[in-house]
Amino acid sequence: MNIALNRFSRAFALAASLLSATALAGSANAQGTEGLVVYNAQHESLGREWIDAFTKETGIKVTMRQGGDMQFANQIIQEGDASPADVFLTENSPAMSLVDGAGLFAPIEKETLDQVPDQYRPADGMWTGIAARTTVFAYDKTKLSEDKLPKSLLDLADPAWKGRWGASPAGADFQAIVAALLQLKGEDATKAWLKGLKDNATPYKGNSVAMKAVNAGEVEGAVIYHYYWFGDQAKTGENSKNVGLHYFKNQDPGAFVSVSGGGVLKSTQHMKEAQAFLKFITSKAGQAVLKDGTSYEYAVGKDASSNDKLTPLADLNAPKVEASTLDSKKVVELMTAAGLI
Repeated sequence: MNIALNRFSRAFALAASLLSATALAGSANAQGTEGLVVYNAQHESLGREWIDAFTKETGIKVTMRQGGDMQFANQIIQEGDASPADVFLTENSPAMSLVDGAGLFAPIEKETLDQVPDQYRPADGMWTGIAARTTVFAYDKTKLSEDKLPKSLLDLADPAWKGRWGASPAGADFQAIVAALLQLKGEDATKAWLKGLKDNATPYKGNSVAMKAVNAGEVEGAVIYHYYWFGDQAKTGENSKNVGLHYFKNQDPGAFVSVSGGGVLKSTQHMKEAQAFLKFITSKAGQAVLKDGTSYEYAVGKDASSNDKLTPLADLNAPKVEASTLDSKKVVELMTAAGLI
């Protein structure tokens, strides 16, 4: 009897040892030359803040590769199961929907999903919101008083605004705004607004450049995301000293809140560590990076607080938009037809 037990104990110990070795090997792989590989289309500084905090807490090395929303989404689709990426982070949700539609995401663990309210993640649980930003009309305070500001984003298509405002139509940020407009108002209204954009607005390359143009008096206003103004104000304010922010509110398309996303590639060889990374970003500690850091983006985690300087998300009165169904392909088609990209 004792001999049998001893044999069982040795066999059990050997099995446990093999399992432990396998787990360690997986962990070691994730901490190899590159560790976890994150395709980061979020702002580089925010991605770095998240990665440094995660590595400090877990010891897991992370390599960040920087790019754009659609650039990485299309690259991941081309790479397929051979993608070196373990995690994909974006600024806007259309890129997440593109990868999700190609069936390349693994389901997000329930504990992670439970950290984010339903309105900031898709129902299918294949990716999750990690941050948010709101659309604003940045205007020249020396030229426009509040009673002269547009009541709706749609007003900017009126000939009365010809030559008076700007935008960065080629960027993923602006195309997410158009995608929301398409979902909220339909194709005909979107076509009409894009025609007004083509007729009335000055195109700029990037939201920061558009804001600088307002500050310099080139145009009276620009459609951008909020945090460019807050980021400049936190530094010297030299590119926004003449600029005020107008929040459209009233569930107007111009009050659109864009959700930044995070997903785990199902082809990853480091599933445990990749899931842990997203769990960290959406946790209290990960969301605190948004509150205390320099991004000025909104936190979206349950009970998470955003930077005190921001208008609270609940006060923006944003329209209800299903982030997972924003149609990026249709937007590109419409904007190309309008001669904007």
